[in-house]
Amino acid sequence: MGRRTITVHHVRAVLAGARGSGIDTVPLLQEAQIPPLLLGDDRARITPAQFARLFRALYRTTQDEFLGLSAVPSRPGTFAMMCYASLGCRDLGAAMERAAAFYGLFPGGPELALEVDGAEARFTVRNDFARDEVGAPPGGSRGSFLTECVLAIWHRLSSWLVGRRIPLAYAAFCYPPPPHKDEYEILFDCPVRFGAGRTGAAFDAHWLTAPLVRDEPALDAMLRRAPFDLLSRPEYGTTVAEQVRRALTQQLRASPRLPALGEVAARLAVSPATLRRRLQQEGTSFQQLKDHVRRDAAIAGLAESGEPIAELAARLGFSEDTAFHRAFRRWTGTTPGAYRIASGG
Repeated sequence: MGRRTITVHHVRAVLAGARGSGIDTVPLLQEAQIPPLLLGDDRARITPAQFARLFRALYRTTQDEFLGLSAVPSRPGTFAMMCYASLGCRDLGAAMERAAAFYGLFPGGPELALEVDGAEARFTVRNDFARDEVGAPPGGSRGSFLTECVLAIWHRLSSWLVGRRIPLAYAAFCYPPPPHKDEYEILFDCPVRFGAGRTGAAFDAHWLTAPLVRDEPALDAMLRRAPFDLLSRPEYGTTVAEQVRRALTQQLRASPRLPALGEVAARLAVSPATLRRRLQQEGTSFQQLKDHVRRDAAIAGLAESGEPIAELAARLGFSEDTAFHRAFRRWTGTTPGAYRIASGG
């Protein structure tokens, strides 16, 4: 319980390459235990475990590290060899330069670049290397999703290499904001800009001199979990919203009664007014975080356990089944029973 669920927009995007190649995606969704009907509702969400199963099924079926999303496929093992090639570098800056040079060897692949402007460093993707998709909306196409994956994986990998989280100053995208724009700040843990001249992510240039602290055995272990573990957004606890979410999640594990705003404020040693203001500055609210924690726990419970729906509703703090059904339909566009049947949970 507690891991963030994933928007259906990302499910649609990751399937686009397979569909473009004429692959029947229904068996892949069934293997991942994702109800195909969910793809028709913009409110729908799935668990990280479901998304990981889908990612693995697509990887096996397409035999392409870009999952059929790129104009030119990337053979299995390419990412691993890039990691091994970068591991012996003296610092992160050299490793990033080597990674960009490595992918530059493959025509049609991503044109990656490291740019330094004073105290700011930027890792950019200079081209749209995705397969053409006729009629795709800006920010919702396979190209934007693939670029977002490259940026997210680069950030997680760089942080892993130096053994510390690298804070991003901002992430910028060269297309208009998509319908699911609110997901981006969660994914990158930083302010997000759309309609920028170039797609990339910025950070303090002092990180470029950070030494690499990983060895080959550690890399071997990481690669066994890649790339999904690198795409999964870690909970760093760097924002007030994350700290509140963690407190709510921990409480929900122990009791169906979620704490009031004043109780959480006391845990964080701030006043209720300050907590409310800081959450507003981060674009959320205490009630919204409570809803998201319950929503994610409900989806996980239905998809990954055989717990009776009535018991799940009670465990999540709902006084009656009907209230849980109304809330779940509002969150996901379907009923708890339909979700469980479709997902095989």
